[in-house]
Amino acid sequence: MKQMVWLILIVVLAACGAPSAGTPVTAPTSAPPTSTAVAASPGSAMPMMGRGGGMHQRHSAPIPKEYAGLTSPVAADAESLTRGAATFAQYCATCHGDGGMGDGPTGVGLNPLPAPIAHTSQMMGDDYLFWRISEGGAVFNTSMLPWKGTLDEQARWDVINYVRALGSGKVKPVTTAGGAPYDPAVELAQRKEMLTRAVKSGVITAAEADIFNTVHAVLDQQRTPMAEFSGATPSDRQAALLSALVADGSLTQTQADAFGDIHDRLAAAGLMD
Repeated sequence: MKQMVWLILIVVLAACGAPSAGTPVTAPTSAPPTSTAVAASPGSAMPMMGRGGGMHQRHSAPIPKEYAGLTSPVAADAESLTRGAATFAQYCATCHGDGGMGDGPTGVGLNPLPAPIAHTSQMMGDDYLFWRISEGGAVFNTSMLPWKGTLDEQARWDVINYVRALGSGKVKPVTTAGGAPYDPAVELAQRKEMLTRAVKSGVITAAEADIFNTVHAVLDQQRTPMAEFSGATPSDRQAALLSALVADGSLTQTQADAFGDIHDRLAAAGLMD
């Protein structure tokens, strides 16, 4: 059973690389003026929360009609993961990092920063991921290139299978570009720091920080990937997951509602990915 790796509101695939096979990767030399990157803190194994760059907009974006409802025809078997690893190493790792945490050597200079797709792929549906890989990030002013002209459909599904396996710990990163693997302890430390900043800045109260942590602990224990919940956007899937947790008694409706409100205020303040 897949392991649920929960990281709220980080959804964009912001990969970069060559526009065609065999062409050297070229990083953008300037960042979109509407975005603000947030670098990793000293000693951090992955970029800090609050990466900026319109994450909420991308998180809530409806999936275009031609992609909506797509499901992968490619099984996440050993052959697909091997193919996906090779494709990821060639085209994606330079920005997203070997571990898919958005910390590749080219990616750290981009604005907005690349997404930690080992996380985001766990909560996104097949249709969302295939759309973003295929069409790139121009509509959102990110540096993600469209890959539909470079990678055939099987290759794109293979990459999706591979990055999900990275986030669930089913495969080890292929060492090519550098970057840290997913570390739950780092995520917890980042969440604590983010909530501390939110309380100090008056965005939320200390009591609300406790509620957020309580609900998040329940979310962290889930073993059903959010991608399996129905909904046109990641926001819809988050709401469906919270509703399911209320229905099975894991959360109260009051907790779920409070979490949603706190979550929105943190995101509006630019404190959450």
